[in-house]
Amino acid sequence: MGRVKYAAKNIAWGYIGSIATAIMGFVLKQVFIAHLDATLLGVNGLYTGILSLLNMAELGIGTALNFSLYAPVARGDTQKIKSYMQMYRKAYYAIALVVAGIGLALVPFLRVFIKKPGNNTLRDLTLYYFIFLFNTVSSYFVAYKYSLVNAEQKNYIQTNINTATKIVSEALQIAVLIFTENFYCYLLADCVVQLIQKFWVNSYLNRRYPYLTEKDVVPLSKEESGEVWKKTGALVWHKIGDVARLQTDSLIISSFIEVTVVGVVDNYNLVISTVSSFVNTIFNSVISGFGNLIATESKQKQYDMFCIYRFFACWIYGFSAVAFYILLTPLVRLWLGDAWILSAASVNLILLDYYFKGERVVLSNYKTAAGVFEPDKYLAVIQGAVNLVLSIWLVLKIGLPGVYIGTVISGLIANVTKPIIIYHVCFDQKSWHYFLDSAKHLAYSALMLVLMEAAGRRVLTHLSLGSFLGMALLITAAYNAGFVLLFGRTKEFRYLRGMIAGRFGK
Repeated sequence: MGRVKYAAKNIAWGYIGSIATAIMGFVLKQVFIAHLDATLLGVNGLYTGILSLLNMAELGIGTALNFSLYAPVARGDTQKIKSYMQMYRKAYYAIALVVAGIGLALVPFLRVFIKKPGNNTLRDLTLYYFIFLFNTVSSYFVAYKYSLVNAEQKNYIQTNINTATKIVSEALQIAVLIFTENFYCYLLADCVVQLIQKFWVNSYLNRRYPYLTEKDVVPLSKEESGEVWKKTGALVWHKIGDVARLQTDSLIISSFIEVTVVGVVDNYNLVISTVSSFVNTIFNSVISGFGNLIATESKQKQYDMFCIYRFFACWIYGFSAVAFYILLTPLVRLWLGDAWILSAASVNLILLDYYFKGERVVLSNYKTAAGVFEPDKYLAVIQGAVNLVLSIWLVLKIGLPGVYIGTVISGLIANVTKPIIIYHVCFDQKSWHYFLDSAKHLAYSALMLVLMEAAGRRVLTHLSLGSFLGMALLITAAYNAGFVLLFGRTKEFRYLRGMIAGRFGK
């Protein structure tokens, strides 16, 4: 099976999984809000953010090893795969212990992180946290085996397992909330399902790759292991910076504003992440394909494919950002009511970051597949520092919007520097064409935003499900028709049209 077929299969299963988990996620959120108080929703969001911070202990070892596996998997070199996987297993077992240690060290500070905890005692807050910590630590004992599946471009296997687990877990959590209205039972239901899944995955992958259980493993040479640790060393800086920039918002909001606000933001993030999961399915599904492409094809072929996926990313993220701008708050109002609405300034900044993050998605994925980690290894730390300083300073000055101003500004640093690095290191080209295309796509999206906002003031005057759906159809038709009219003659569009036509024709 070729790269395109693997990507298509990964995308198809990714969409099925996204639809199923999106439906369950929205139902679970609705049931949660109906049966538990808003403070617990904030605590749930906060602890999820803290555990994302703890995942910093992984420090990019998985990314570096995934890159190292592309070549031996492409060659079918089982012995070399065994050697890399042995190294990966030892590293992840050590990481699990580190995460557990750091996680336990944070326990005395939980009350500091949670402003206005409501009726929750410190004992309850601590026990809730232990359940979250156990789920995170236990995942490291199995997660490393997925790297082989993904290096084979069979991401759909991990997607399907995660989808099935999430559906079962959230269905059980919904039942638990309805019958018990107990947060402990809610957390333990997920914990039990996740634990059963980990035992099953370990057994399944051992059967699929029986050579992973063999004892006759030749250790990697110093040169080979040194290359992995060299890339890991660069990724340490990336990981620290990314965590400081992307995983600290909920902690800042909870510490400086109120933990309940984390829950309100979490509702918006659920909508955005649900739509993003559909978008990112496409781009995350081709990372392993990029890795195979880089290992086997010329730079010109690599550049052509990069441009095609980048063009598609600009299209999809521009469209979804405009739709979010007009429809996100009306959707939350229809879904949960006026009590759960964020200020327009905060929502607009969240969506601005979403758009520019979309600008970076193909750059980041290509960098990962190509193993280009060293040239900008300190840049991520600078971004993280800028985000923390600005967010903390501005949250004290202007409240919630200040958190997201820091996020947007720190993200823009990468929007400027990453294209220069990728074009120079990977393609031996100047990046001016990239920035010119970015300006064109941004200008088009800004124009459509103005036009659709004007239309929205008329269509959404009296908000209802009918007016919401009508506005959604108008945005979909207008944005995409205009995009095809302006960019339909580009070689990237012609390639995409041909690929889609070929799939449907077949």
